[in-house]
Amino acid sequence: MEAFFRTHAYLVEHTNAPVRRILMDEIDWSARMIGIKGTRGVGKTTFLLQHAKEHFNIHDRQCLYINLNNFYFQGRGIYEFASEFYKGGGRVLLIDQIFKHNTWSKDLRKCYDHFPELHIVFTGSSVMRLKEENPELNNITKSYNLRGFSFREFLNLLTGNNFRPYTLDEILTDHEHIVREILPKVRPMDYFQDYVHHGFYPFFQEHRNYSENLLKTMNMMTEVDILLIKQIELKYLTKIKKLFYELAVDGPKTPNISQLAIDIKTSRATVMNYIKYLADARLINLIYPTGEHFPKKPSKVMLHNSNLMFAIYPSEVSKQDVMETFFVNALWKDHQVNQNSHDKYYLVDNDKKFRVCDAILHDNKHHYTGDTIYARYNTEVGKGNAIPLWLLGFLY
Repeated sequence: MEAFFRTHAYLVEHTNAPVRRILMDEIDWSARMIGIKGTRGVGKTTFLLQHAKEHFNIHDRQCLYINLNNFYFQGRGIYEFASEFYKGGGRVLLIDQIFKHNTWSKDLRKCYDHFPELHIVFTGSSVMRLKEENPELNNITKSYNLRGFSFREFLNLLTGNNFRPYTLDEILTDHEHIVREILPKVRPMDYFQDYVHHGFYPFFQEHRNYSENLLKTMNMMTEVDILLIKQIELKYLTKIKKLFYELAVDGPKTPNISQLAIDIKTSRATVMNYIKYLADARLINLIYPTGEHFPKKPSKVMLHNSNLMFAIYPSEVSKQDVMETFFVNALWKDHQVNQNSHDKYYLVDNDKKFRVCDAILHDNKHHYTGDTIYARYNTEVGKGNAIPLWLLGFLY
């Protein structure tokens, strides 16, 4: 136990989170069982350590961070460890990589039932279906999602500003005023291209090649998160990777499930399951017609965020595709985005029509219609129902 406390003190002391994630204030920390899901690379470990740093002295033995990657837990269960921690006065146990332990959900339930003053905060992969696949956690766990950096967070980090997030309604009704408040402090277009290229994952701050690091992370998502958690045999890994690559290089479009099944030599049903796993891993986003959802075929498959596009096929990236990917990713956290196969517009929350367009080209060739909101790139400002696309990066 002493070794864990020493590791905890070292990690907390050396934790540096220059941007305070908005999720920190959205979580109900009074809950006794909190699950934080997120894709690999978005900063879940740093998030746990930052919480410890904000609320506890580094030598306060009431709080302890542990990582289940530690081989120690191959011979000892979570419940047994938590029992010793609790008896020693421990009250907040921060558990990283929870899915690395086979009986994690049953152990957490036992902890909840036997240690009434213990609060457990655990992190897991976005592939996990916390409550659906672990009924013993129903009604006792509050689940949250940690996402990659928004454009707002990226901008705050690089410029030292502290811009607040805005709701979609605030942006739609007051975007001209919001932009007038931001522009005297920073020129967002000076940073926007950097963000769509390498700003979503916090590890862009590390002194390593970002694209290589991202490719390694993507491989870990398929090799560990999907295969391990979904209990898929290793021999099928190449099929999943090939499917992901085929979907990526095709760009945002309606997938041809029959052709994909032929390409990776499997059934249509298996292709659909793999597509769902890739979406759960936050490698792709699935766009459906209004009222439809999995297991129906999506009307469009696109990569989860624009950074992935530049890592996989940088020479083939279309600016329109990048901007639409940014648009869907920015809205994905709190809003429903639908699109029919042949529509040029997206339907958001069932009642708002959006069209992503180039401000320069669109101004010269098209008229703006009153029933559509135009999210325009290549501009810093908007007017009326034409809003600057970058501002949607301030939704969280």
